[in-house]
Amino acid sequence: MPIWSIAAVERDTGLSKETLRMWERRYGFPSPHRESTGERAYPHEQLERLRTIKRLLDAGHRPGRVVGLPRATLLQMLGDMGGPRQAPQAMPTPAARRGSSAMDACFDHLRRHELEGVRQCLSEALTRLGLARFVVEWLVPMNTRVGDAWMRGELAVFEEHAYTEMVTVLLRVALGRLQPAGAQARPVVMLTTLPGEPHGLGLLMVEALLAMEGCRCVSLGVQTPVPDVVAAVDAFDVDIVALSFTGCQKPAQVQRGLQQLRDALPPAVQVWAGGAAMAGARRRVPGVPAFTSLDDVLPALRTWRDGAIPPE
Repeated sequence: MPIWSIAAVERDTGLSKETLRMWERRYGFPSPHRESTGERAYPHEQLERLRTIKRLLDAGHRPGRVVGLPRATLLQMLGDMGGPRQAPQAMPTPAARRGSSAMDACFDHLRRHELEGVRQCLSEALTRLGLARFVVEWLVPMNTRVGDAWMRGELAVFEEHAYTEMVTVLLRVALGRLQPAGAQARPVVMLTTLPGEPHGLGLLMVEALLAMEGCRCVSLGVQTPVPDVVAAVDAFDVDIVALSFTGCQKPAQVQRGLQQLRDALPPAVQVWAGGAAMAGARRRVPGVPAFTSLDDVLPALRTWRDGAIPPE
């Protein structure tokens, strides 16, 4: 089994070196080996456990309640994160059975490294459902399944990356085929992440939903410094800045960046913040609504068009 340096564990999990060392002292986990140079070396089993802990922290659990737990308990908690179960239906609808079967096939192709099979499953689902339903009804549960499998060590990092890249390409092509919104269409929504957040798939899914609703979308990609976001808002006459935070950054860093951006923008320009990090955030920035689900996006858009401010 591979051994990981503390820098590699930090990159993989998003947990800082300082946090890892503090947990080691306070909770006795992780418990890395020491190389001849004195550097910490983490067995793969500990890396997998840290991935699970990070996912639970993003969902709002406190470190003192999860860091010292055995991996089996952590996995059980992770499995329970979906919330209360709905009452079972007597018979799944044909559409539900078809969607579940297609996701099973896509996941199996991914585990067998049959990338063309993954691509075909994704394309067929997009064609069958249309872009908006594909994002909400298919990608959201499929992304969760892939992410959970990665956290449990059932998928390797390269497999998760391959899946994410194929979804990204498919969405970009689909967006390119849409009829562009007119020059007078409102709102103008700019999508990006702040420095330290390298993941952009969630923003791309939001862009697909907004574009289908006739918004003009301006994508800056990922890791845009706050001063450049402010300059772009003025240059593109932006109404809404949509940001995503997956948990790669520390909560204090997220709050600091959002506060800096909110203070630098005119009050009329809304700032929307979404992603896993917002779901687990204990403190919110005044004037910045936190979106914890894609289901929050279209109601917030309707609120904007009605001339109101989304609830924080």
